Amino acid sequence: MYDWKAVILKPEDTMEKAIQVLNKESLRIVLVADEYGRLLGTVTDGDIRRALIRRQEMNSFLADIMFKKPIVATLEDDRNKILAMMKARDLLQVPVLDDDRKIIGLETLQHILEKGKKLDNPIFLMAGGFGKRLRPLTNDIPKPLLKIGNKPILETIVNQFVDAGFHKFFISTHYKAEMVRTHFGDGSNWDVNIQYVHEEEPLGTAGALGLLPELNGLPIIMMNGDILTKIKYDDLLEFHNRNKSDVSVCVREYDFQVPFGIVEVDENIVEHIVEKPVHKFFVNAGIYVIEPSVIKTIEKNSYKDMPDLINELSDNSNKISAFPVHEYWLDIGRIDDFDRAQHDFNSQFE
Repeated sequence: MYDWKAVILKPEDTMEKAIQVLNKESLRIVLVADEYGRLLGTVTDGDIRRALIRRQEMNSFLADIMFKKPIVATLEDDRNKILAMMKARDLLQVPVLDDDRKIIGLETLQHILEKGKKLDNPIFLMAGGFGKRLRPLTNDIPKPLLKIGNKPILETIVNQFVDAGFHKFFISTHYKAEMVRTHFGDGSNWDVNIQYVHEEEPLGTAGALGLLPELNGLPIIMMNGDILTKIKYDDLLEFHNRNKSDVSVCVREYDFQVPFGIVEVDENIVEHIVEKPVHKFFVNAGIYVIEPSVIKTIEKNSYKDMPDLINELSDNSNKISAFPVHEYWLDIGRIDDFDRAQHDFNSQFE
């Protein structure tokens, strides 16, 4: 049973706190209320991501990012009426208010109606890399099979997709391919179907897409096999479909602090000095949603990296959308990352 009171925050609470509540309570909504418990607005995952795209800071007040006119139900509305309201407006949650607009409950469809639902979108996991930066750990085993906690990285990824309802997998292999095939087999241990595409020579992060067989016409989720994250993949797909994108790229905000004071000079005149400024960038998180029409443009057995493909598509006016990742995310590319993943695993994934 969920605790709807745990998702009530104040308008002066921050976006960072809302993210913590969204991740912890898994109700996909925060209710913003005044001191008397009256509903002022709501904050969902979509509101957070729109705020991040606008470059709003994590300490932004919820009053500045919340949706102020949410659909609500009253105590007199029966369950059938509320369910009809949800379906008609494609809602996952509806706050329930009394006559004074005080929050007295939260009706939600979350996971209850969707439990056991199968998602037919293919999943493409990249597991062919050499993992050179993780040597000597990868001298005898491919990076995706390195154990984080009590299981290989790639197995954690597969389990997350299975829990989300996906059942059709493709895995790209190259380095020590037989070890990957032996571990996962045909996927029957997970009650899913796993097929393999093998790169005889490394084809880059996008080239392996050209080896895929004819798919089922649905967007495919492609992900590097060395990433630990708690992204909600159904949210990612919903975002991609709603935006009618050709490709959706998951991005992560990265802060870089210049270790010196930056001097702004016009010719030989000092105009301003900024002490150790922080620059913010969006970096590629290694997770994509790709339309089948895009995959068909990739020549078989040709080398191509994802940044090159994205740039080509953008130059040709294809729609490329950015999906900001605020959930836990770690690219296990170096020994330090591997050690951090071991430290984080029990608290994040167990």
